[in-house]
Amino acid sequence: MNYLKHIGKYFIMLKQVFKKPQKWSVFREVLFREIEDLGLKSMGIIMFISFFVGGVVAIQTAMNIESPFIPKYLIGFAAKRSMILEFAPTFMSIILAGKVGSYIASSIGTMRVTEQIDALEVMGINSLNYLILPKIIAALFFYPLLILLAMFLGILGGYYAGILTDLFYSEDYIYGIQLDFDPYYIKYALTKTVVFAFVIATIPAYHGYYVKGGSLEVGRASTQAVVWTSIVIILLNYFLTQMILG
Repeated sequence: MNYLKHIGKYFIMLKQVFKKPQKWSVFREVLFREIEDLGLKSMGIIMFISFFVGGVVAIQTAMNIESPFIPKYLIGFAAKRSMILEFAPTFMSIILAGKVGSYIASSIGTMRVTEQIDALEVMGINSLNYLILPKIIAALFFYPLLILLAMFLGILGGYYAGILTDLFYSEDYIYGIQLDFDPYYIKYALTKTVVFAFVIATIPAYHGYYVKGGSLEVGRASTQAVVWTSIVIILLNYFLTQMILG
């Protein structure tokens, strides 16, 4: 029953988020700040992890192909499919859930315990709209670009892994990338990313907005936000895969 209470409270919060928007001049300034905090500052870790994950996928695939009858171009094919279908949209979203989710929950939670949110409400400002809607729009706009970058760098990482280790020829890898390329998989990955971006922006915001107590409770809310955001992403990944690719 406690879980149902939180689910209901979460959807009531979303209703208020999209109600009574602020002036565009105020909203625009907050939006650009959120794009920087949630998107631009996450590029470094996404680029680093995706490049080396792609390299590891290519190396492990090459080392497990022992039969001479199995063509080496399957390494590039496997790296491409792995990065596009799962590693980029799902695992990078979980990484963002940890980095961005904890930031959102702690920042909003700190505003709650220091009574800054109460001050916004006293001034007649819809605090949910002011605090959360810019985060949602920033995530929905920027995270698909981050995931596209992660796909490219992951495949590129596999290419350079082959050059550095001599486990496979770069020509075979490039042929494997080009083999049976289906743009629908990109659309599938970006669809998942948009759903995950909404989850990353809203679930931590919920935990931060309704926190009670002091700084210790803000830390606990941040931890819960990351855990529940990751759980929801994994569950949604399963159902979205069934619905879109099934």
